[in-house]
Amino acid sequence: MTSTDRATHTPARASARDTARLAAQVLAPTLAAGVIVRRRAGMALAERYAVDRRATGLLTELRGAYGPGPLRVDVAGRHFAVVLQAGDATRILNGTPDPYSPSTREKRASLEQFQPHGVLISRGTERDTRRAFNEAVLEYGHQMHSLAPRMVRTVREEAGKLLGATTAGDGEIDWQAFRTAWDRTARRLVLGDTGRDDTGLTAMLGRLRSTANWAGAAPRRTALRDRFERRLRTHLDRAEPGSLAAALAATPAEPGTDPAGQVPHWLFAFDAAGIATYRTLALLSTHTAQETQIRNELAVTDLTEPRLLPYTRACLLESVRLWPTSPFVLRESVRETDWGEDALPAGTEFLIYTPLFHRDESLPYSDRFTPEIWLDGTAQDTEALMPFSAGPGECPGEDLVLLVTSTMLAALLERHTYLPDRPGRLRPDRPLPRTLDHFGLRFAALPHRP
Repeated sequence: MTSTDRATHTPARASARDTARLAAQVLAPTLAAGVIVRRRAGMALAERYAVDRRATGLLTELRGAYGPGPLRVDVAGRHFAVVLQAGDATRILNGTPDPYSPSTREKRASLEQFQPHGVLISRGTERDTRRAFNEAVLEYGHQMHSLAPRMVRTVREEAGKLLGATTAGDGEIDWQAFRTAWDRTARRLVLGDTGRDDTGLTAMLGRLRSTANWAGAAPRRTALRDRFERRLRTHLDRAEPGSLAAALAATPAEPGTDPAGQVPHWLFAFDAAGIATYRTLALLSTHTAQETQIRNELAVTDLTEPRLLPYTRACLLESVRLWPTSPFVLRESVRETDWGEDALPAGTEFLIYTPLFHRDESLPYSDRFTPEIWLDGTAQDTEALMPFSAGPGECPGEDLVLLVTSTMLAALLERHTYLPDRPGRLRPDRPLPRTLDHFGLRFAALPHRP
């Protein structure tokens, strides 16, 4: 019997007091840290006050008090349902896009700032055609993209330049240095080599994303978006061979797809991929056994050629399990849906807080770095582990992102060892923190001596 066949539990309605607690301990800290683009101060406070541990603790408490069904929260005429059970989360994600659409009101208010025609905020036939187009260009379902040889060369070149600059300087890598190298990599992969140094394009997108953090509370920056789109289209019109821009130009598009309108999300998504890569490097800097396993994998691999690197990929997936780059997965029902002995009205927004399921205390590996679960079938057999979302709305760039991030990690580890400036918080003999501020991570990069 699949999770979608199981009888679902009847929703309960949260009290006014518990609604306020949800807002204060779950929603507010997530918004403060930044949903569309992370805020440095917000992330520092989130780690300091262990906000994800507090949030998961509250949701676990409410599940015990109200039962496992979705917890109804009605605010200002809006209907929300906080998902508390893994089976319900799976049911909702498998029911994308009908009856559970990814295009929620909050998501549209945010993402329209910089990608008004993006697939995530599209519905109906427009979503179908845009989803199919994204899958075709990003080669969803294929672990090795057809542009992999060029991608591997690009990633290795930028990793080498990062390490070269580090060696020439003080021998340290912080988030800003890594982010600069990562952004150059992303621009080259998406736009081609001529886009490598277009920091202005990334800065424009960053400002639009910062505005999007405020969702509908911020005015539309249409003039800035128009400038960003013109600059982006200049790169896309060039369709440099070997880039995703060239793949986009060569892929047939149905009317209404707006191929160029899909690209802002690709650049946006690479930001989260960079955070995951950097956090994985932090984990490996303190977890000697897993670092050794990766080095064993690299030792028998020609890293100048595209390779799957399964253990390295597993480490990246585990990093996203431990610290989801998208703490909330949102769905909005397009019609009334049945739940146990009750029904939830059309327009209900379902809130899936991923740390609740990724760090469920019933999981024996809840707070440990355990890449093996992604190789032995454990993760696949565990409901509601969703590092790239799940179901028909799963990220169409998952395979491409894992190729790029694992290649970057391999290039960084090939000849160097990393010593963190604060190793205590990621020690393997104690539970890993539920929140990890990537802005505060810093490493000394040393030549690796076997």
